[in-house]
Amino acid sequence: MADWFDESLLDDQDALLRGDLALRPLAEAGARVRREAAEVADAIDVAVRTAQDDRPRAVVAAGPDSRLLRAVLEPSCPVPFVAWPHAGLPGWAGSLDLVVVLSPEGSDRGSASAVAEAVRRGCQVVAACPAGSLVAEHAVGRHATVLPTSSRDQLAVAVVVLQYLSRVDLGPATDADEVAKALDDVAVSCSPHRDLAVNPAKMLAIALADATPLFWGGSVLAARAARRIAESVRRASGRTSLAGDAEHLLPVIASATLRDVFDDPFADADGEPTELRPALVVLDDGSDDPTVREQRGRLRATADERQVRVETISCTAPSEIACYAALLNHGRYAATYLGLGLQRAVVA
Repeated sequence: MADWFDESLLDDQDALLRGDLALRPLAEAGARVRREAAEVADAIDVAVRTAQDDRPRAVVAAGPDSRLLRAVLEPSCPVPFVAWPHAGLPGWAGSLDLVVVLSPEGSDRGSASAVAEAVRRGCQVVAACPAGSLVAEHAVGRHATVLPTSSRDQLAVAVVVLQYLSRVDLGPATDADEVAKALDDVAVSCSPHRDLAVNPAKMLAIALADATPLFWGGSVLAARAARRIAESVRRASGRTSLAGDAEHLLPVIASATLRDVFDDPFADADGEPTELRPALVVLDDGSDDPTVREQRGRLRATADERQVRVETISCTAPSEIACYAALLNHGRYAATYLGLGLQRAVVA
């Protein structure tokens, strides 16, 4: 049986106050990015000055958060780039390589193991983690530098690392203020104090209240945002939520049963609530890649054919990482509002 969704709670001040535990961190995301960038600026300057003159043979991003760096850097990094989310390092990594570790909490033993291994092999090491943390304690060596972060926010820490890699010509230009502004814009448009009639996140939550959401992003970063949003929806609502490539989602959409215009949309023959139908949520980051356009067209056409609702989260931020941040937080706002409307316990 599906949970009853009460959309009036999305404008109810008492209900929104109960959701403050999850909504406040979303509203403060832009501030965390600015603060992290400002606090680590001096450490980045030191890391740039001490960087080896020659380009590394390869860049290894170690730790469980390495895939975000890969999504941003893989298309533009001038040397081979490897994401290594496992403990330790690839067997070939050595003194000619740069190892980058993104560890917002600093307590991950796998990241600490990777740092220790990199120092032992003589790699150049840059670790973004809290000062005094387990990872920082292992990042001690001639070619090791710690960027002392404090927010424990994965995105804010990633922006710091991307700024460093940009400074040493290993990645695209990354402007922390651009990312922060994109997050601030989402916080304003999706604010709990903004009426649901003009609040895109509340409207999306209402659209997904009687559906099983299928999230799709065409670019690498949009696809990553889709997976993260699907996780947030599962945590907030306790319902099924999927994210995948077009080939994975098309069969799900194609198998949706067609509606009978004479059926009661709220009950089946036994008077029980009907099964939640799929709803396609397209994350549009403005990519004009022909493959992305073709896949998006196929998904929309199949959805129209099977009478499946299509919702869009779009972004016009000036950079890829800023657009990723905006799409992600928009979806997280919607997930939080969905949980509030379903009267579930708030999960930060």
